[in-house]
Amino acid sequence: MLDKNFLWGGAVAANQYEGAWNVAGKGLSVADVMTKGSAKKPREITAGILPGKEYPNHLGIDFYHHYKAEIKLFAEMGFKCFRLSIAWSRIFPKGDEEKPNEAGLKFYDDVFAECLKYQIQPVVTLSHFEMPYYLTKKYGGWRNRKMISFFLKYAEVCFKRYRGKVKYWMTFNEINNLIDTDNPFNAWTGAGVVYSENENVEQTMYQIAHYQFVASALAVQVGKRIDARNQIGCMLHLGPIYPASCKPLDQIASLKAMDRRFFFSDVQIRGTYPKYTLKHWEKQNLNLDITNKDLENLKKGTVDFLGFSYYKSTVAEYDEKNTYVEKANPHVPKSAWDWAIDPVGLRYILNLAYERYQKPLFIVENGLGAFDELKDETVNDDYRINYLQEHIVQMLKAIEIDGVNVIGYTPWAAIDIISASTGEIEKRYGFIYIDLEQVKKGAAGFYRKKSFKWYQHIISTNGDCLADQVG
Repeated sequence: MLDKNFLWGGAVAANQYEGAWNVAGKGLSVADVMTKGSAKKPREITAGILPGKEYPNHLGIDFYHHYKAEIKLFAEMGFKCFRLSIAWSRIFPKGDEEKPNEAGLKFYDDVFAECLKYQIQPVVTLSHFEMPYYLTKKYGGWRNRKMISFFLKYAEVCFKRYRGKVKYWMTFNEINNLIDTDNPFNAWTGAGVVYSENENVEQTMYQIAHYQFVASALAVQVGKRIDARNQIGCMLHLGPIYPASCKPLDQIASLKAMDRRFFFSDVQIRGTYPKYTLKHWEKQNLNLDITNKDLENLKKGTVDFLGFSYYKSTVAEYDEKNTYVEKANPHVPKSAWDWAIDPVGLRYILNLAYERYQKPLFIVENGLGAFDELKDETVNDDYRINYLQEHIVQMLKAIEIDGVNVIGYTPWAAIDIISASTGEIEKRYGFIYIDLEQVKKGAAGFYRKKSFKWYQHIISTNGDCLADQVG
């Protein structure tokens, strides 16, 4: 049986659902200069706002003007928590100001108050793919050590302002996405960086990561001083990278691939750089700006829990030229966006991460992006129910059979929002259908999907309704 305080809820991100991109003093964010794409067409990062381009994050689903109605729906589902993010550029429009924007602070006062009215605990990410655009233009984003002080000031303002209102925090969303340097989306949304043709991209990536590690560690220390009750975690994209076969070298390929994924949590949870990374830097002759004070702070600012997203698994195969290559998992079905559907992989990664760290785990994203058809004011999304139920059962097995400490589960997304990777609304994840045409006219445009009532039942029984499938 789950603990009575288990945190059932749902997750979203400010840049994908708030809208009001230039309202009440909010500054431009890195997400605000990304155009709409598709599964076949990548989003374009433009130099500011250009005429004739479509920027879907500007409207999102207009949560800014409808937050009371949406939070009321979350309460109706029975949410115990709501994972959201604060838009950094709503608090510090440029990012380097001396004083924060009071209107932005007040907005989150109101949002958190609305959550707490229904006994919904906010779970807040400080930086979720929406850092101030100005910081990228003036300082080069997270290439620059000055970003540490800008982030720390922002974090301290939030910790002080929302003391007693927010207990659960995470610093950087999916920080380990930075490791994938082939996709420009990752460096831009995560760090405000576009790599140039002539630079050592790997060195830049590790330098960015280091500055963010230090910023996170300092934020943890400040957050704990402001309120010792604060629980502050890191957040990674996690999923198993299985060996492609039983061949011994494929086993090594899997191990080394997972090292690259776990590198980020190794630093934030253990407080030191792992030997496998130091050896890699030595071999590649990478020389980073890392001070003794930085290393002291990494040790002092370790996180309380590991938050992570789980969507899919992949496989690793040994390759004599590249050591290993990561490929699609051929043994599981795929979603409409070609993502592997592997519920058992969730149990696997929960065990792997808990054995590695012995820290509480928090599944803060897990969901199925799909084409939903609104009919008779609802969506019969049995495919989503099946997907989530299979994953929840595997989570319960990890908890009740394997002894893994999981403190919460917040599927992505609580409500339909703009997709981060494509900028589409068509890739829907939520329990609540959003009609964007109605939203554009100023209406709410909410419709409960079939999964809404299903998830309501899961929460009301604290997962006990699935006991016969857990064993």
